Amino acid sequence: MTIALLDDDREFLAILESWLQQSDYACTCFTSGGDLIRAARHQSFDLFILDWNLPDRSGLSVLEWIRNQWGDGVRVLLLTSRSGDDDMVVALNAGADDFISKPVSEKVLLARLQALTRRTSPTPSEDAVETYGAYSFTIVQRRVLLNGVPIELTLKEFQLALMLFRNRNMAVARSHLMEAIWGVTLGVESRTLDIHISKIRRKLQLRPENRFVIQPIYGYGYRLEEVGET
Repeated sequence: MTIALLDDDREFLAILESWLQQSDYACTCFTSGGDLIRAARHQSFDLFILDWNLPDRSGLSVLEWIRNQWGDGVRVLLLTSRSGDDDMVVALNAGADDFISKPVSEKVLLARLQALTRRTSPTPSEDAVETYGAYSFTIVQRRVLLNGVPIELTLKEFQLALMLFRNRNMAVARSHLMEAIWGVTLGVESRTLDIHISKIRRKLQLRPENRFVIQPIYGYGYRLEEVGET
């Protein structure tokens, strides 16, 4: 899981990053809302931890931007010095998934993150289908169709393709893909990922006439781009 941390207190930010990294979360730190928004336009995150009071804008405005971009597709936790019941109500009504007042202990933060992940990751129904243009992914059966025609993929190929489609038009880091699909945090130089990318590009016929192409991002990862009709 990749987490974006937003807080203008650099010392506290470093503590949070240390806690999360020790629990095998991948973190990217930001000290301003603008910096986070600029990064999030091109980089994928699974969860955002936001401070409320920031030097350039309110954490609630960052939350609003996140919801406008991804709806309920990502989890957002507000971690703030505000502690009133009214503040919590405002944050939750604005779209936060959880609200924690500072100071917070490492154990409490990690427990709340685990609970949040369980609560917001429901098991898909038997007929759950995600459609992206001509591509349809049946989640439980792990089946993909292109223009109604089934395409045979291995489990890893299906997981990788679905992850790229879910993050379409956004750069996804090699390390994030390796961790999410293979559960590996080291050895990201492995050719395994590149081989699987090549296979799904060929099998799914990812080319302009089908509206999606995979672009490598040198030194970072890959981006599935949705293109206009030719």
